Amino acid sequence: MSWQGNSRPRQDSYVDTRYEVTAHDASRSPTYAQSSLVATGNIDKAAIFNSEGTSAWAASAGFTVAPAEIKAVVTSFADNSDVKKVQSEGFHVAGEKFFTIKSDDRSLYGKKGKEGVVIVKTQQAILVAHYPESVQPGAAANTVEQLGDYLIGVGY
Repeated sequence: MSWQGNSRPRQDSYVDTRYEVTAHDASRSPTYAQSSLVATGNIDKAAIFNSEGTSAWAASAGFTVAPAEIKAVVTSFADNSDVKKVQSEGFHVAGEKFFTIKSDDRSLYGKKGKEGVVIVKTQQAILVAHYPESVQPGAAANTVEQLGDYLIGVGY
């Protein structure tokens, strides 16, 4: 991945070198999920959607999040109930049911056995990442949350 155009951040600005791409690349490159999340080793499959969940911007090969699944995720972010529906019923990603372990207006974490998913909403995107049982949940969460922080920091 390269920087969009010839522009680069100022030297005094914070740049996380793991994400040496602009946020704009997330909506243009089908390999962005692979290079930004899967390549870390903490995530084995990932997808990036627009914040409404109506358009998949990038996805790992074979990782398909159904429209109804991403719609339920979007709905969970807007749910302000004391006990959200997603907390009592769980949710599905790529045809698998996950039990909710965290749900707020930015993040949704789910577990199924020793594997799980971390979903993070930014201003313009939703990051959906799956981690295998060989990865510690905290390491996976940090990877996805840090990319989310980066995207928010660059206006995405």
